[in-house]
Amino acid sequence: MRLPIKITQIVKNVSRSFTTKKLHPVSHVIFDMDGVLLDTEKIHEKSVAEVASKFGVDRLVHHLDKNKVPFAIATSSTKKSFDLKTSRHKSLFSLFNHVVTGGSDPEVKNGKPAPDIFLTCASRFPDKPHPNKCLVFEDSPNGVRGAKEAGMQAVMIPDNLLSKDLCTEATVVLGSIEDFVPEAFGLPSFN
Repeated sequence: MRLPIKITQIVKNVSRSFTTKKLHPVSHVIFDMDGVLLDTEKIHEKSVAEVASKFGVDRLVHHLDKNKVPFAIATSSTKKSFDLKTSRHKSLFSLFNHVVTGGSDPEVKNGKPAPDIFLTCASRFPDKPHPNKCLVFEDSPNGVRGAKEAGMQAVMIPDNLLSKDLCTEATVVLGSIEDFVPEAFGLPSFN
């Protein structure tokens, strides 16, 4: 399925950095947690709900859930750390199909930038999608590299202080998750 030029133009307009990489339709979404779903640097200053809302996470997660798009978390955190970071907001995190905690999951042999965590996460969806049908949201160059090594597209939402030179491997680079255009990847558009 070829994406309309209009959609590509929308993505170009909201991206901080955009290359001429071709966008492919996807059917599944994988999120990193720290820096994408949660800004763990600021958790001590704000509640997780405020941080998640700031990032536009609530809108996207509820949109994917409403439209029955399978989505999961692939985090390098341990299970204990994940549980602690998400303990006050179980309703949001309960919407995810599953969580892979790379820091404690025996199937994840190597950390990012190895592709292990993303391949493990994809394999745990009930319909076991091909990696090229998965879209990964990441904030770090190592995470993007791991997603690409897994054969997945990567939307990067880097920290503003990260050099643009470290963002070149991403399929698309956005300033905020709020800038994401789902239909650019063949996903249902926001209503």
